[in-house]
Amino acid sequence: MENATENTSAVENTTENTEETKTATEKTFTQAELDSIVQKRVSEERSKLDEYKAKAAKLDEIEEANKSELQKAQDKAAKLEKELSALKHEAEIREIRAKVSSEKGVPADLLTGETKEACESQADSILKFAQVGHPYVVDGGEVKTTAKQSTANQFADWMSKNTK
Repeated sequence: MENATENTSAVENTTENTEETKTATEKTFTQAELDSIVQKRVSEERSKLDEYKAKAAKLDEIEEANKSELQKAQDKAAKLEKELSALKHEAEIREIRAKVSSEKGVPADLLTGETKEACESQADSILKFAQVGHPYVVDGGEVKTTAKQSTANQFADWMSKNTK
């Protein structure tokens, strides 16, 4: 048993010696040295932080440029789609007007409607207006004018007719 006690005591002595050696080899720093080391590390980290901030700003700028180019492309596509839609609508209207024009015999330039029904209604109104009317004829075969004339003009007309 003595042997076991001696081994235990030897292990404890070795552990104590190791701890003493560690303590002896570890350097102790003064407050000024410690402040200097901390200040050095802080300045290194701050410089890294500044670099990271610069890189982050550059990345944001690149993303914004890409985003704006993407946005420009989307805006251009939307504009072109709108133009295409307008052109298709105009072509449909021209086609409707041409069809109604050929069916009714009215010039397509006179039609302003955007639907077939509106164009047909306009064409019917134009045809009704354009019908040749029969003039009102007086017993003597002369065409009666419906426009009002001044008294002097009426007298001059009467004189020219009656003095022949």
